[in-house]
Amino acid sequence: MAEACQIAKKQDLPPPGGYKPIPYKRIPAKQYFSGYAMFAGYIGMTVGGLYLYNLNYKQIQKHEIEMRSAKMAIYPMLLAERDREFLKQLRRNRDAEAELMRDVPGWEVGTYYGERVYKNIPSDTLVEPIFHEYYAHSDPKEWFKRAYIKLRS
Repeated sequence: MAEACQIAKKQDLPPPGGYKPIPYKRIPAKQYFSGYAMFAGYIGMTVGGLYLYNLNYKQIQKHEIEMRSAKMAIYPMLLAERDREFLKQLRRNRDAEAELMRDVPGWEVGTYYGERVYKNIPSDTLVEPIFHEYYAHSDPKEWFKRAYIKLRS
């Protein structure tokens, strides 16, 4: 056991001449641009950005004018198509009523057992039906889509 204690252990000591001094002073970062150059760069980038924004804004304005003109040009045709489809559906409703009530004696289409429903309106005046009456003979899916149009957004 004494022999094990006699083995010399090398101790970790400082290098000869000691350690280097610890740097504790502030070392400023290397400056690539001065303050004036930074302000000039900011102003230059802002002016460039405003120029590009202005170009893009003009392009968007032209596009909006084009789309508005197209909508105004096509709007009368869309109204005519809507009115045409409305009248076709009214005709389909009358045909369906005639088919449904063909076996009922004395039934006249568009009346209630031969009596006009709207008494003070001339016979050539169009009476627009209520929502449910308009979709009475159509597919229930179409009625649901039209009734809950706000839910489809």
